Amino acid sequence: AAVSALAGVALPHVHAAGSDTIQLAIVGSGGRGSGAIANAMEATGSTTKLVAMADLYEDRLQRSHTALYDKFEQRIDVPSERQFIGFDSYKKAIDSLRPGSGDIVLLTGYAGFRPAQLEYAVERGVNVFMEKSFATDPVGVRRVIAASEAAEKKGVKIAAGLMCRHSPNREELIRRLRAGELGDLQYTRAYRMGPVGPLGPKPADKSELEWQLRNFTKFLWVCGGLWAEMDIHQIDELCWLHDALPVSAQGVCGRIPNSTDCSQNHDAFSVEWTFPDGKRATHTVRYSAKTESHFATYVHGCKKAAQFSGNTHAADVMIYKDQNTTRQNVEWRAPKEKHSVWQNQWNDFLEAIRTNKPFNEGKRAAQSNLAAIMGRAAMHMGRTVTWDEAMASNFQWFPGIDQLTYESEPPIKSDAQGRYPVPTPGAWTEL
Repeated sequence: AAVSALAGVALPHVHAAGSDTIQLAIVGSGGRGSGAIANAMEATGSTTKLVAMADLYEDRLQRSHTALYDKFEQRIDVPSERQFIGFDSYKKAIDSLRPGSGDIVLLTGYAGFRPAQLEYAVERGVNVFMEKSFATDPVGVRRVIAASEAAEKKGVKIAAGLMCRHSPNREELIRRLRAGELGDLQYTRAYRMGPVGPLGPKPADKSELEWQLRNFTKFLWVCGGLWAEMDIHQIDELCWLHDALPVSAQGVCGRIPNSTDCSQNHDAFSVEWTFPDGKRATHTVRYSAKTESHFATYVHGCKKAAQFSGNTHAADVMIYKDQNTTRQNVEWRAPKEKHSVWQNQWNDFLEAIRTNKPFNEGKRAAQSNLAAIMGRAAMHMGRTVTWDEAMASNFQWFPGIDQLTYESEPPIKSDAQGRYPVPTPGAWTEL
């Protein structure tokens, strides 16, 4: 409501005159957040300075502060009075920045909390970098879209953590694809296969809430689950290649026999999306030990195929002579990129702030998030899910998430064996 009320209010959004320093605040001080701060510090022409930190847990904030201070001592200015702990700590960190100055808050914690944090930052007129994923359910997606639209009207800039969109090699392949070099696009496919460790039973000295939050990829209400949290990158690439959003999704998922994993995740996933022109995209995922690894995205035209993305998001981009996607069949290979895709994104984001160019990735990122949600729902429920159904759904994993305190009970608990509810196709609802 606050975002809607302020949507038409004009705030200054030009980088502060007479100052070369963009101040940063981080909300969520884990590995992703610390990595994003490093990218901001190392960006081309960067004079950024970290001035505030927020997290749910003191130990994690202190580890991050120590690591960042050791590497960027002169640009880490976060005294104890600007180190905030708690569920409302994001507000204090954002309030430490200067509205309309070019300052940036990095929202790098759990996706379940992202919509409320984004709304507050936009309300305050502070630029945002938000990590993936961006929401866990359709209600959260619509909140992110609304906040992003409000940011557009106010001149607040938003970078979203789908960093592969900032790859020159991928952009070149998109150009060649659109120019017809591969022939008419026929279908696309992506893979993400590799070992992921299971969740054990909760230790007696941990509360249910802390256990679930600290093991965020294992719980649907916290981050949307491992598949949605990680594979949004591949899903975004498929939407980019098709230059469209899917109209429907179907899929299957499962667990290995005799699994002892206590989490809510499955081990194997396969989704097929259909786009408005009837063309299909598939994503195949296996998170199991002692199995073949594969991490890549491919596009097939009627003349040739191409690789669009490589292992761990590497810009391994190439066109093959025909449909055989083997290294011996390469016709054209893109050169090695100068920077990582993570660094490219920060270079572009900070340049847009310094020069006051339009930059708002929020709505597009939320739409890719919804494509992931509809694929997840199709697998979990065992039926086809449409875009319109997913976008209109009022399903929420945890309606009370914005009011959480340390004394709150999470929306799920384990059974007597320490296991949490696992989606059973045909008997599960999440839309």
